[in-house]
Amino acid sequence: MEIYRLGKIADTKHALEALGVEPAGITIMAKKMELFYFYLKDLRTPAANILKQDALSIGAELAVPVGVVTCREASFDCILIGTRKHIEILSRKELAQPFGLKELARELKQFLTQRSDPVRIMGVINANDDSFYAGSRFQERDAVAQIHRMIDEGASLVDIGAVSSRPGADKVSVDTEMKRIGPICDAIRAEKLYQKALFSIDSYTPEVIDYALNSGFGLVNDITGAADDEVVELAVKHDAKLCLMHMQGTPQTMQQNPHYDDVMVEVSQFFEERIAKCESLGLGRQNIILDVGIGFGKSLEHNLTLIRNLAHFQKFGCELLIGASRKSMIDKIIPAPTEARLPGTLAIHLKAVGNGASIVRCHDVAEHRQALALWEAMR
Repeated sequence: MEIYRLGKIADTKHALEALGVEPAGITIMAKKMELFYFYLKDLRTPAANILKQDALSIGAELAVPVGVVTCREASFDCILIGTRKHIEILSRKELAQPFGLKELARELKQFLTQRSDPVRIMGVINANDDSFYAGSRFQERDAVAQIHRMIDEGASLVDIGAVSSRPGADKVSVDTEMKRIGPICDAIRAEKLYQKALFSIDSYTPEVIDYALNSGFGLVNDITGAADDEVVELAVKHDAKLCLMHMQGTPQTMQQNPHYDDVMVEVSQFFEERIAKCESLGLGRQNIILDVGIGFGKSLEHNLTLIRNLAHFQKFGCELLIGASRKSMIDKIIPAPTEARLPGTLAIHLKAVGNGASIVRCHDVAEHRQALALWEAMR
């Protein structure tokens, strides 16, 4: 007999099927092979003691600070550890418990329903001359040529914007934005390029968005996260998808000492509020994409925290987009000019995909296609 340790198994059901396990046992065993960790913030002390005992009784665990048993404080932060099967049991069991555990049970149940979307590449084209990466700037016919190139290289989505959102970027008038983006929209419509890829308009200006959607675009990439009701209404009118991005402040102010009491909690609350707003205006979750906004009002540690814990946002039942292509967080870890940040970009994006992102927004399509193909093969 020989033995070797297995790496993380991404598709547990497939692994069991390949082994030849009886079909009836696959579902049961697969649930025991997936481990979850939940950070419970400000859990009331009586609830922590009840949950600790309930977790232990089924073979799960609740890590608690010293002082929980003696009720030294009114509430504590804890970490819940268990398999998918354990979490299923607790999500039912805690419905009968007081001290906020009913709400916790409902939250846990949300995390058990996850989308399974194929990973897609979104190419980036900037129709302006002041975006932070010069290699992404294309205008009119050059932009159309770049669209063809990106589609050939493997992009199934193409994101086009005409206003820079880099930190400290100048504001641009609606007329200027339209002058930059209009000819590209016209070419996309005339050549019916929308039949080859899903086009995304990177804008929060209703007039520009409406023009793009009338030109065959099918996605609105809104860095303000649907601050303007009219943007949501346009997405509904055109049956388009809407990407809600989180940003603290504006592009002009967002990197001036960004602060959060807890970045995970605050970004999650933001999405909860904006999704509810979109639904009230008629846009369903199947048409909503979430982007945590790497570099948009975040410090390096905020960005790292969001990427590490990206799987949390799967609970909303929306696709997740990651966009860290060549951003300055790479330079803060290992100094590198924008032109030399492709390796760091790939590292971030592969980690994010492993944590649930299914749309990767990037400048380098061919390189991402290769990296993602190898990543998939190694799963």
